[in-house]
Amino acid sequence: MLKKNQVFCVPILDLNNLGFGVAKIDGVSVFVADTVTGDTAEIRIIKTAKTYAVGKLLHLISPSPLRTDEKSKCTVSHRCGGCVYQSISYDHELILKKNYVMYAMKKAGVHDVEVLDVLTTNKISGYRNKAQYPVGKEVIDGEERTVIGFYAPKTHTIIPADHCDLQPPVFSSIVSAVADFCDRYQISAYSETERKGIFRHLYLRSTADGRILLCLVINAKAFPCEDAFCREMTSLFPQIVSIQTNENTADTNVILGQKCRVIYGADAIEDILCGKRFRISPLSFYQVNHDGAELLYREAKELLDLRAGEVLLDLYCGIGTIGLSIAETDTPLVGIEIVPQAVENAKENAARNQMKNAQFFCGDASDAAGILSKCSMTADAVIVDPPRKGLTPQVIDYLDALSPSRIVYISCDADTLARDILRFSEVGYCTSSVQPVDMFSRTGHVETVCLLSKLNAKQHIEINLDMDELDLTDAEKKATYQEITDYVLEHSGLKVSSLYIAQVKQQCGIIERENYNKPKSEDAKQPQCPPD
Repeated sequence: MLKKNQVFCVPILDLNNLGFGVAKIDGVSVFVADTVTGDTAEIRIIKTAKTYAVGKLLHLISPSPLRTDEKSKCTVSHRCGGCVYQSISYDHELILKKNYVMYAMKKAGVHDVEVLDVLTTNKISGYRNKAQYPVGKEVIDGEERTVIGFYAPKTHTIIPADHCDLQPPVFSSIVSAVADFCDRYQISAYSETERKGIFRHLYLRSTADGRILLCLVINAKAFPCEDAFCREMTSLFPQIVSIQTNENTADTNVILGQKCRVIYGADAIEDILCGKRFRISPLSFYQVNHDGAELLYREAKELLDLRAGEVLLDLYCGIGTIGLSIAETDTPLVGIEIVPQAVENAKENAARNQMKNAQFFCGDASDAAGILSKCSMTADAVIVDPPRKGLTPQVIDYLDALSPSRIVYISCDADTLARDILRFSEVGYCTSSVQPVDMFSRTGHVETVCLLSKLNAKQHIEINLDMDELDLTDAEKKATYQEITDYVLEHSGLKVSSLYIAQVKQQCGIIERENYNKPKSEDAKQPQCPPD
């Protein structure tokens, strides 16, 4: 039984997605901050529980070869807790993230699903296009100063953001300039305990070409000295094209209120993603990693493999980024989103990209049946990108009743994805692999995408073979192409050519001779076996 204040010398066996090294003492897992896999460390037990303990690093006896030699540029990461993997090489971080997804599948009882190597842009700094900073006051050198930064883990203590390596460098410069302005103009910061003060959060968004939207979240109708603020910020930072206030007077931990007001420039910024143009307002959901989002959406598009005329249903569509990025100009697309403003943004984005067959509706994902019925449409393929809690049983039941041949599931939580894969397997959907995508380098988060497919009884033939009744000698013989042709004709009424049989054999991993059924020239076109 471990006790507080005991001191041990231990090898660190693993690193979890919260950034704690993991040691084992008498079979008990001990979590130790500031350690990584491969370290040997002297630790003191500072907390004990029934199934685990927490240790404090006293001395690093032998550092791990997995530690990176590059020193972090961040001065507060050990306090804000965001970059949990900054001490290790990026190659090892990708291995840990793959292992995390594998463990989530195993823990949920998902078997026979391959977790692929993590896809990445290899960009590990400056990739975030969005930041939301809490604002407070702190006495520094005997004088009360404005503090803008990040909350320390599990607290609302603000850690000043002198620099964040995950965000564009200009964000840090803007933070410093805003804090300085507030001090000179004596603008109060909101106090959660006293429920008074004006300035709650500073919210920044940027586009791939560097334009910036600055939003002031305030506990008031207006921000003091708005004209002076706009003049100063746009003079210092010409890339700021929109300055807005967001009114949030509620006693809540939710950052944004529902009402925005433009005090300078445009009411939104526009970005290009996967060749499509998207208008982004302060309340719009938009992936924080532009290049990572393109990587993720390209993978989703490849998995969906939409064919001409097929209807795509996009659940939890937000401002339409996923569906519009994946669909072709003439693809029939139906998007459903519960946030009214996001639906309006999605409609505008569809028009902006000449997507004339795209329709967007406000409603819960479980309302999809009624919405599709009103449109006199069904869905051939579905893409879902639910919140962290995953899909509800009602949505899975609806998708089972809709019975699309393909569902692409994008998830920000491997645990809820694994749970939902099991639920889908119970209604006949299966997946062979899960693809992790690193959208949040240096942090413990990992995005995943997978294809759930279901055989359509109208397009496939199911054959049950009783192995006890087979003559082994006959079973070992390879059927001739004519025998296969005759069998398919007899059992399905379909006539198939030798070329089609060869193509199906190749897809099933039955190797043909190297040059069998290849076109005579590289430019020659070959007919492809249809789905049925």
